[in-house]
Amino acid sequence: MKPPAGPEEAQLPASDIRAFASSCTMHGLGHVFGPGAPPARRGLWAAAVLLALATFLYQVAGRVRYYGEFHHETALEERESRRLTFPAVTLCNVNPLRRSRLTPNDLHWAGPALLGLEPAEHAAYLRALGRPPAPPGFMPSPTFDVARLYARAGHALEDMLLDCRYRGWPCGPENFTTIFTRMGQCYTFNSGADGAELLSTPKGGMGNGLEVMLDVQQEEYLPVWRDVEETPFEVGVRVQIHTQEEPPLIDQLGFGAAPGYQTFVSCQKQQLSFLPPPWGDCSSVPLDPDFEPEAPGPLGTPSPGLSPPYSLIGCRLACESRYVARKCGCRMMHMPGSAPVCSPQQYKDCAHPALDALLRKDACRCPNPCASTRYAKELSMVRMPSRAAARYLARKHNRSEAYIAENVLALDIFFEALNYEAVEQKKAYEMSELLGDIGGQMGLFIGASLLTILEILDYLCEVFWDRVLGRRFWNRKHPQRPSNANLLQEGPGGHQTQAPHLGPGPRPPTSCSAVAKTLSASHRTCYLVTRL
Repeated sequence: MKPPAGPEEAQLPASDIRAFASSCTMHGLGHVFGPGAPPARRGLWAAAVLLALATFLYQVAGRVRYYGEFHHETALEERESRRLTFPAVTLCNVNPLRRSRLTPNDLHWAGPALLGLEPAEHAAYLRALGRPPAPPGFMPSPTFDVARLYARAGHALEDMLLDCRYRGWPCGPENFTTIFTRMGQCYTFNSGADGAELLSTPKGGMGNGLEVMLDVQQEEYLPVWRDVEETPFEVGVRVQIHTQEEPPLIDQLGFGAAPGYQTFVSCQKQQLSFLPPPWGDCSSVPLDPDFEPEAPGPLGTPSPGLSPPYSLIGCRLACESRYVARKCGCRMMHMPGSAPVCSPQQYKDCAHPALDALLRKDACRCPNPCASTRYAKELSMVRMPSRAAARYLARKHNRSEAYIAENVLALDIFFEALNYEAVEQKKAYEMSELLGDIGGQMGLFIGASLLTILEILDYLCEVFWDRVLGRRFWNRKHPQRPSNANLLQEGPGGHQTQAPHLGPGPRPPTSCSAVAKTLSASHRTCYLVTRL
């Protein structure tokens, strides 16, 4: 018979650390827990494994900390396009109101707020305008609308626009949209309003954009009576080039074009992309300009068609409208929202001071849009008209040569080329790069992989099963016997014989001959009861 196997040769249970170390793919564990190695060698291997593990954890902590800082980088790329959408172009005369359209009723209501006039100065101002004084018994209207004043007395595009061409094709006032800004009534070309198709161009250079000739109508400019905040001292038009999704802020971002010059504007499109938090601070949610939001739709969400796309200028205008509406109970005519337009007295007493205070405090915190388009511009100009062209233009438009020189300007806006710049923020450290760095450090220092982690989890499950669940399961299946239920049977003489071993360990070998010898030596008849 083959002798029983020794303790080193016996098969170890799966929960034994030596069995796990001998089969684990993590380097060094087999040398630390393997059998037969001297203690000094095991200690050196244990120190090496712990040092490598500590270095690995330090490197991983650094990579995780760097990922948690959410760094980003900016990439600049030059892209080409076969066709570009032409931008929106907004034009405003620097003179907000025509002198020939002002009435005594306008001066009564808007004179103190918009022109800085006192009631006693109205007659003198009317004489300066070349208008007759107010008739005796004049009674002002009970109400007054500032927006209607600017719509009626502002410069009409039909009178200012002498010539218009887009890519050589004629255009006219019907291709412009009226819009109110802080400068008064303005006009936008290619606005895309009311679902109009946006114009595009397949070429760059002069002659492939918008060409307009304008009459600024200096004879309609208001006399400067007193220096107030909105008093213009210059002559010409203000121009802003922007996208169709972005409202104009022409009083701050517009450039000037003067009469007597032809201004050339070479544009280059720039497409900007920013990252949302936590990598950046961009936003794509438009701000509601109303101080009291309207009730949501039947499904609890507002209709997306009611809000324009988010833009930086749109956010600023909505913030200003909220502030003025909260302070004054009304809004200025160029502001979005559903609040009523302020009266001239509210303009003077509340709206203008409140807006100036808001701009000084810089309280409107508007993040950059996640996607936006802007246009870089290069301006150049030449004098016009030439002596040879002055007589022709005077005869064509039925004006004098002096009037043409003092009032007419030309504006030529075009793309420099069809290529455009793409400025994009990108994540400097992606999740895939973090996992790749962790995997590289893991393989370099401890020779492990993702499957090694699964091996460790599997070993922990084996330990939990054998040491915790296995013991509870055995105790339930084999409850402990009371003392009077021993596997003993009394003989005729009252002596007891111990029953064989019934524990969970291996049964000690007991042959039938040994039992017989014991019975014969005791000279008694004993019965051995074996229970499985």
